[in-house]
Amino acid sequence: MLESPFSEAEKADLKYMMQLDPDRLLAPYLREAGLPAKAQPYGNWESMGLDGHTAGHYLTALAQMDASLGDKGCKERLDYMISELARCQEHGQNGYIGGVPGGQKMWALLKTGDFSLFYKKWVPWYNLHKLFAGLRDAYEIGNNQQAKTILIKLSDWAVDLLSGLSDKQMQKMLQTEYGGMNEVFADVYAITRSPVYLKMAKRFSQKDFVHALAGREDKLTGLHANTQIPKIIGFEKIANLSPKDTLYGEAANFFWNTVVGKRTVSFGGNSVKEHFNPIDDFSSMIESVQGPETCNSYNMLKLTEDLFLSNPSSRYMDYYERTMYNHILSTIRRGKGGFVYFTPVRPREYRVYSVADNDFWCCVGTGMENHGKYGEMIYTHQGKNLYLNLFVASELNWKEQGMRLTQQNRFPYDANTSVDINLKENKEFTFYIRRPQWLRGSMAVKINGKPVAITVNKAGYAQVHRIWHNGDYVEIALPMKDRMIPLPDNSGWVSFEHGPVILGLSLIRQIL
Repeated sequence: MLESPFSEAEKADLKYMMQLDPDRLLAPYLREAGLPAKAQPYGNWESMGLDGHTAGHYLTALAQMDASLGDKGCKERLDYMISELARCQEHGQNGYIGGVPGGQKMWALLKTGDFSLFYKKWVPWYNLHKLFAGLRDAYEIGNNQQAKTILIKLSDWAVDLLSGLSDKQMQKMLQTEYGGMNEVFADVYAITRSPVYLKMAKRFSQKDFVHALAGREDKLTGLHANTQIPKIIGFEKIANLSPKDTLYGEAANFFWNTVVGKRTVSFGGNSVKEHFNPIDDFSSMIESVQGPETCNSYNMLKLTEDLFLSNPSSRYMDYYERTMYNHILSTIRRGKGGFVYFTPVRPREYRVYSVADNDFWCCVGTGMENHGKYGEMIYTHQGKNLYLNLFVASELNWKEQGMRLTQQNRFPYDANTSVDINLKENKEFTFYIRRPQWLRGSMAVKINGKPVAITVNKAGYAQVHRIWHNGDYVEIALPMKDRMIPLPDNSGWVSFEHGPVILGLSLIRQIL
C-alpha cells in the first residue's frame, strides 16, 4: 500500500492492535485448558460468555499485517500466540482448544445429543469459528506451520464430537448462530484434500436454507443478518470444491444478488438493529441509531471476493469498491484507531468508536481485520494475465512473473490513475482494467503517452493485449459523474454520489 486514506487506516489499525496484550487475549484458552493464565482476561464481551473470540480475529489480523507491512512485531505476536495455543491443545489431549466458559463439559454433553448446556451458552460455534479462521490464516497468510497442525487436530476433534449426531440433531444445533463453520471445514478440505472435512462442511450447512435460496426464495426479512452471511461464504466455498453440488453455488449467487440489489444502501451496508428489514420499507433504518453493521459488510466483501474469483465480473468489484470506500474506511477512527459497530443512516446521527482494552464487540474483531487487507483485491490474475480491480495507490511485486507494478494516483480526488510496469524480461499477456459502473463517458488508456484502442469484455473489463516491455507506462482516465441513488424502497430518500464516493443523503422532495 502506498500513501492514501487506506494506508492511513492501515497504520491506525496497527497502532490499535499493538495496544492489546496477547496474554490477556489468551487467558480464556489457558483457563479452559487447566493451565495458569499469565494475565487477567479482558472484560466486555471477553468475559460475558464470548470469551476468546477476539483472539481468533487477532490471529487473522496479525497475519494480514505481517503480509501487508512486513511488521516484525506482528509476526512475533502471531508465533507466540500459536505456540501458547499449541500448549493448551497438548494439555487438553483430545484436540480441543477454546475459550467458551465450561466448554469441555458442554461439548461432552453435546456429543451424546444433550443440548441442555449448549443452549445456555452464547453461540459456542460462532465463538469457535473465529479460532478456526484465525488458525487457517496464521498458516495460509502468516506461514506458521504449527497453526496448520493445531487446526487439523481441532478439526478432527469436531468431526469426532459430531460423528454420533443424526442429521436431524445437526440441523437442530444449527438453529443457533454458528459463524462460518462450513467455510472453515471447506478450507481444511482444501488444505488436506481429506473428504471427511468436505462432508463436515456440508453437515454444517442448513439444508432448508440452501434449498430455499437455490429456489430463488427470499425469506430473509426479519432474520439476523450476520448469522446468514457467513453461511453463504461457506456455500460458495463448497460450490467451488464440490462442483457437482450445484445447489450451493445457486444459493450463494441468489443471496448476493438479492442482498446487494434489494437490501443494501448506497454506501454498501445492510440491516437495521442487526436484522434484515423488509425490502419495501427502509424507514426503520432511517429512524434507528443502529444502522448497518460493520460485520455484515466485512462478510459481504468476503463473499464478493469468492464469487469474483469464481467468475470475474466488474459488478462484483463495483460493489466491493463502493463498500470499501464508503463503509469499511469510515469504520476506523482516523489517526487513533477504534472501530464502529453500527453506521447510522439516520440524519445528524454519529458513529461510536471502540476503545482498546475496553471494547470487544464482534465488530472490533472484524474491524482489526478490515484495515489490514485493503491490498487483497486491488490485483488478481488468471494464469499470466493481470486484473486491475481497484484504483488504490499500491505496489505489486509478482515474483513468479518477474514483475513489479506501481500504481500511483490521488483517486478519487483526481479522476485518473497511472501504472508503471517493470519486468525482468518482455512478456506477452492481457492487462484487464475494470470499467467502473460510475464512469462518465469512455475510459481512455494511454501506453507510453500514446492512446490505445481498447475493447470491453462481457465481464466489464477493458482488455489490453500486447507484448509488454520493461518501463512501459500506462495512464488510465476515469471521468466521474455525479448522480442520485434512491433507497431500494423508493421512499424518496436519495444519496448523492461522485464517482464511487457517497457525498450525502437527503429526502428528494425536500430539495426539489
